[in-house]
Amino acid sequence: MAPRIALRVEAPAWRAAMPGCERVARRAARATLAVAGKAPAGGLCLVLADDRLQRELNRRFRGKDRSTNVLSFGGAPAELGDVVLALETVQAEARAQGKSLADHVAHLVVHGVLHLMGHDHARAAEARRMERLEREILARLGIADPYRPSASGRTSARAAGSKTADRKTPGAKTSRAKAS
Repeated sequence: MAPRIALRVEAPAWRAAMPGCERVARRAARATLAVAGKAPAGGLCLVLADDRLQRELNRRFRGKDRSTNVLSFGGAPAELGDVVLALETVQAEARAQGKSLADHVAHLVVHGVLHLMGHDHARAAEARRMERLEREILARLGIADPYRPSASGRTSARAAGSKTADRKTPGAKTSRAKAS
């Protein structure tokens, strides 16, 4: 049985900024689960938030009083966890990197789910393995390599980074919603 992928839109501005945001996020999560290996049957929750909520979560769980593009929260043993994206930060990064918002969202969902599955980029060898998986998954989704410098010389995905909160689900704000 495929893991459940719940999705919660905490910031309604996502729907105006990126029609079909839910479909893009779920598709990226499914592709990651299919390629990256065995995941708990309980599933995961994708949360489309804004910078205000992301800043609050980042402050509470990582001690950093600023927003960030993506946070991953490990779940209970039967659950994979939550991946939370911040709209304004993700939009700004996509513009700065010369990418579509949809492609950048897909990449960050892939990145966040890989963190939940135990992948990391703290060491060079781990980072290479994780980036290789990201490239493979994104290629299956028809998305260009986010780590290749663009012709315009814009910042690569590596500079943007993502953050993993080594905590349990952040609470009611990101509780499981509907399952897909």
